[in-house]
Parts: sequence; structure tokens; C-alpha cells
Amino acid sequence: MPLSRRTKRRPLFGTSEEAVYANAFRAKRMNNFLVLVDAVLARKSVCRIVDLGGWKSYWTGLEDLWRNRNLSITLINLEEKSEHTEGHFIYMSGDARCLDEIPDNSFDIVHSNSVIEHVGTWSDKRNMAKEVRRLAPRYYVQTPNYWFPYEPHIRLPLFHWLPEPWQLRILMSRPCGFHPRARNIDEARAILSDASLLDATAMTTLFPDARIEREHFGPFTKSLIAVRDGGIPRS
Repeated sequence: MPLSRRTKRRPLFGTSEEAVYANAFRAKRMNNFLVLVDAVLARKSVCRIVDLGGWKSYWTGLEDLWRNRNLSITLINLEEKSEHTEGHFIYMSGDARCLDEIPDNSFDIVHSNSVIEHVGTWSDKRNMAKEVRRLAPRYYVQTPNYWFPYEPHIRLPLFHWLPEPWQLRILMSRPCGFHPRARNIDEARAILSDASLLDATAMTTLFPDARIEREHFGPFTKSLIAVRDGGIPRS
């Protein structure tokens, strides 16, 4: 099955729903991810995907790229109240760091986009990576690169490289990206603790059986993607 092509101009940056869930970077990632999907669909009638920390809006924003494929997409989130099914989607409540109730290799592919940087400490990230690696024979895990000079959550250049006291003062002085202005030091520290960015060495350590792909923006690596593809030949 050939990869879908973009049929509309997609934004690169921004905080609107379209810019977040249907931007050009995510569309390119989705086309790359669909290589894994098509390898599964060459052997099976349906591809079972689990998206750790994912949301339906991510998939519907890119639906023009995958809608002709038979996918079963399980969305696992802490915020989900109860398990239910809606079209292609199965909703489950769960913690990506510990999914002991789900047997090994229950899915064909694990997908995760911009989640692992949010799960907490390094130990938490290791636990999530362990779950990713056991839930399916293939996985596709993306995270923003620490060495890209633009913080993707705060939406400010160089922010994540500043000393912590400067970061806190900025957060208490103005709204930043997806976050309102922090009213006090407690709120500012809560915003800071929401995400800790990873570099290529960290991703290689977390996913030693994957290749680490680099998503480029000009001369910079914008994102890092850990891919275990089950031996699919690279084009």
C-alpha cells in the first residue's frame, strides 16, 4: 500500500488545534509510521496499535493520511475514566509506566508522540520504555530533542538552556506556550517539572534495540524518534 501524500498545506508551529495536531512535522512522522503499519497489514487484516499517552485529536488531525487502512487504535491515558470503544478507537485508563494488566505483545505496534518527556523522573522514563518494548514487536516513540534551540512546550527560544532561576522568573512574568502565567513559585516549578527533554544518548539508553531517527528543521535536529521495525528494509 503506497504512503498517503499531504493534500493540504499544514502549519509548522503554533498553539492552535490544527498547528498542534495536524502540523507538517507530525504529518511526515505519520507517513513514516505508516511504513510499520503497512508491514503489518501485508500479513494481517487489521493493525493493532496502542498509543501510550495519546489522544483521539492527534489521530483525527491526521486522518486523511491513514483513513484507508484498517486500524484498531487503543488510547491509554491516566485521565480516561472508563474503557469503551468508538469506531477505530479503544479508550483505556492506564499509566504508561506500569501496564502489568496487559500481556506482552498484545499489539502490533506501540506508538507514542511527545509523551516520554512528561512522565517524570529518569526512573519513570525507564519504566515507560520497558513497557513500550514489551507490548509489541514494533514501536515508534518520538520526543523533542533537548539540543533544538526552541522549547516546544514553553514556546520560547533557548528557554530550556537558561539557569533555573531565570526560567522561574520568566514563567511568573507572562503566559508561555501552553501554560498561563504562573502566579507564584509553586506554580512556576510545577510548569518546569511538567517536561524534561531528552537527547540522543538518553533515547539510545532507553531504547537500546531501536534505531534513533532524527527529524530535522534546517541545520538542527528538532525531534528524536526511537523505531523498532521488526526488520523492515529501509527505503
